[in-house]
Amino acid sequence: MELAIVVTVVVVALAFDYTNGFHDAANAIATSVSTRALTPRIALILAAVMNFVGALLGQEVAKTVQSVLTINGVSETHGLVIVLAGLLGAITWNLITWYFGLPSSSSHALIGGLVGAGLAGGVTVEWQTIIDKVVIPMVASPFVGFVLAFLIMLAIMWIFRRRNPHKVYRGFRMLQTLSAAGLALGHGLQDAQKTMGVIFLAVTTAGYYSTTQEELPLWIVISSAAAISFGTYSGGWRIMRTLGRRIIHLDPARGFSAETAGTIVLYTTAFVFEAPISTTHTITSAIMGAGATKRFSAVRWGVARSIVTAWILTFPAAGSAAALLYVVLHQVFRLP
Repeated sequence: MELAIVVTVVVVALAFDYTNGFHDAANAIATSVSTRALTPRIALILAAVMNFVGALLGQEVAKTVQSVLTINGVSETHGLVIVLAGLLGAITWNLITWYFGLPSSSSHALIGGLVGAGLAGGVTVEWQTIIDKVVIPMVASPFVGFVLAFLIMLAIMWIFRRRNPHKVYRGFRMLQTLSAAGLALGHGLQDAQKTMGVIFLAVTTAGYYSTTQEELPLWIVISSAAAISFGTYSGGWRIMRTLGRRIIHLDPARGFSAETAGTIVLYTTAFVFEAPISTTHTITSAIMGAGATKRFSAVRWGVARSIVTAWILTFPAAGSAAALLYVVLHQVFRLP
């Protein structure tokens, strides 16, 4: 039975990775599509390929996610059920926010789901890791994304202040191909690793691998990269509409500024701080920062408010869903 649960956890983790891809596909391509720098289909192909490549570039974030829970004092089956409930809670919240077109964080849904299931299952939740690697970056990354995009766009406005706007926009429309590719690479680097960390947590809980080994198994890396890439190619049109149009109508220069700022934040947090931040939070705030250089009233703050509400709800909502699912699974598997 234990092997069956391990297989189930891996399949569900890859399903989460897939939903992460179509839920967050809009993050990397919404600005480029809305400014007509790229067609939707070309943008999706670019994002899918770069997501796959980005997932192969590091494992630091995966190790952080793996360390959120310390599963001891329970049976291996019990530990696997906790991980399964956490994943299902995250998927549930992802689907709810996708249905309503809200760009919430798949990353924080996953962490919230694991914490909710861990608390319900009575295992150790590593709160210091969560505060240092999740909560602080969760608060800081949107602020940094906003300010950085604002400053980049101000610099562009000053540098090209005497140039023909149409020629400038044409140039930035071409540059957006690079900035969108960079953002998609950062998304793969960040988000695919989270699934790698959960799968590795499951297989180490079942005793198939040692928690002390340095490198993740290749099959975990490749399958996670493929799942998020396929999910990205499936698209996320509801959320793309929110990011690309409803927050603010972007021009190519502002789209480039937002994507560049988002890329810098994603790479820095992954390689320097090893923190699983939200791509959604980062690019959404960067779009607002770039848009605010027109005038603050140009940003549709009502839409922004509903997005922030979804952000605040994500951690407790996914955690509550995971805790309820743990109770159900506890009965299904007749755990002591």
